[in-house]
Amino acid sequence: MKQSLQLKIGQSLTMTPQLQQAIKLLQLSSLDLEAEIQEVLESNPLLEVKIESNAENSDITNKNQELENANAESMENTIREEKDTSEAISNDKIESDMVADTQWEDWGYVSQGTNTKHDNATSFEYQGETTESLRDQLLWQINMTSLSIEDRTIAALLIDSIGDSGFMNADLDDILITLNKQVPEQEEDDDETQITIEEIQSVLHHIQSFEPAGIGARNLQECLLIQLKRLNDEDPSISLAQEIIEQQFDSLASRNYRQILKKLSISEKKLKQAIELIQSLNPRPGNQLTQNNTQYIKPDVYVSKNKKGFWEVRLNAENTPNLSINNTYASLIKRADNSPDNQFLKNNLQDAKWFIKSLQSRNDTLLKVATSIVEKQKGFLDYGEEAMKPLVLHDIAEEVDMHESTISRVTTQKYLHTPKGIFELKYFFSSHVETASGGECSSTAIRAVIKKLVAGENQSKPLSDSKISDLLKDQGIKIARRTVAKYRESMTIPPSNERKALI
Repeated sequence: MKQSLQLKIGQSLTMTPQLQQAIKLLQLSSLDLEAEIQEVLESNPLLEVKIESNAENSDITNKNQELENANAESMENTIREEKDTSEAISNDKIESDMVADTQWEDWGYVSQGTNTKHDNATSFEYQGETTESLRDQLLWQINMTSLSIEDRTIAALLIDSIGDSGFMNADLDDILITLNKQVPEQEEDDDETQITIEEIQSVLHHIQSFEPAGIGARNLQECLLIQLKRLNDEDPSISLAQEIIEQQFDSLASRNYRQILKKLSISEKKLKQAIELIQSLNPRPGNQLTQNNTQYIKPDVYVSKNKKGFWEVRLNAENTPNLSINNTYASLIKRADNSPDNQFLKNNLQDAKWFIKSLQSRNDTLLKVATSIVEKQKGFLDYGEEAMKPLVLHDIAEEVDMHESTISRVTTQKYLHTPKGIFELKYFFSSHVETASGGECSSTAIRAVIKKLVAGENQSKPLSDSKISDLLKDQGIKIARRTVAKYRESMTIPPSNERKALI
């Protein structure tokens, strides 16, 4: 093959830094956008938050003037003191009569976290959130007991084997082997120094008496029994519940209540009381101490009805502060000056203008897309999920004259505040299913109908997926049984055999 050089003319899309910034701002969530704006404000001196109130502007100007005057006076005092000090050093006339027990307050120093005012209302400063794991809580309870050093070693290893849900994740035989391996070699042949399985079981029973109730269980059956033993034995339902868990646990797990009634020869009323007691127990006791890091959602768009009865869409003004160019620094820029300082101001001025423009473009696009979604989903806002219409990204992209990828970026991690709650914009998009009349029904509406049917079913004879499919067909919605199962699982609704209950 012969190599050669050729010239070709073509067109290609170049991602300029400004375009990359606009796309980045478009897909940021409200919290990420606040962090991005704060970072740009700190790095770009040409950018500032605009305060529209004239009174506030005058107050800030006066405060700034007072601060400048105070700084100037402080600087003069400092220079005067330094001058006096230097003269004193040169003349060796510095007085050394400082008292050793002089208070820090006499020198104008106040340590952080110390209140100079002592009144009846003691004020406390926030020291940060303290987190305590399940392991820390169990070790603390071990330290409160009078166990021997050897038992504490066994308890520490057992606690390390307890998972976040509160169950033992290791077999006791494996723990026994691990503990005996830690015995020094010269003592391995001594039977008295060897740890036995009975000792481990004894320490485990001691841990199972700790809080929360049910901790350290090896399986669900043992966990429930530990919690029942903590209750009042005088209640007859407790003894019956213990008997059911000990003898008929498999039948209880499969909800075979007829088998339990037959084996224990009890009435349905007593069985129902015992089952209600068992259902009140905690199957995962360790989750009580699991840290719950709540993530708060800040809506980007608000929708509400105005006085005329029309749905009105507006942006959340708190998410996007009003940014402007700092005129003080902008006035220092000289066109013919190519010095590094002047070039620095020019570059930051250009970046500030592009950032403000990109931010405004993001707000306009978000408002336009949200308005279009609200216009198409008025039925949901008026009547609920069952009135949700099928909607795809192409429908909104065609209406607002944008690409589908842009719509996808706008609707990701953006939230709409409605009278029915806060929803992500992507929630309003769903696939469709054909109806018997030739129309379309959204998958969200079908899920709402399935949820309504399950909520109103007879719990002694719950609806199967096939029966739900037939009921939906009666309403004109063509849907297969496996599709019903898929929608049911997406809503974490258990199958019919697990929903069965005594009435």
